Amino acid sequence: MQNGYIERFNSKFRDECLNEHWFQNLRQARAEIADWRTDYNEVRPHRSIGRIPPAHYAEPLCRQNGDASRLPAHNPFH
Repeated sequence: MQNGYIERFNSKFRDECLNEHWFQNLRQARAEIADWRTDYNEVRPHRSIGRIPPAHYAEPLCRQNGDASRLPAHNPFH
């Protein structure tokens, strides 16, 4: 085990995205992966940060640090 966080992410990505789709071409793979990534980072609550989505968690931190450019373009919570 090299890095538990990365290995857990890779396992989730494989189980929830790669194993669920049969990609016919690279364009379809990119679209499905982008959809999964958006859901994972902006919609799905994460237990490790208080059962809120990472984008929602990061928003006040980015504003506090004056790094509003790193905020997600689409935030379903506001």
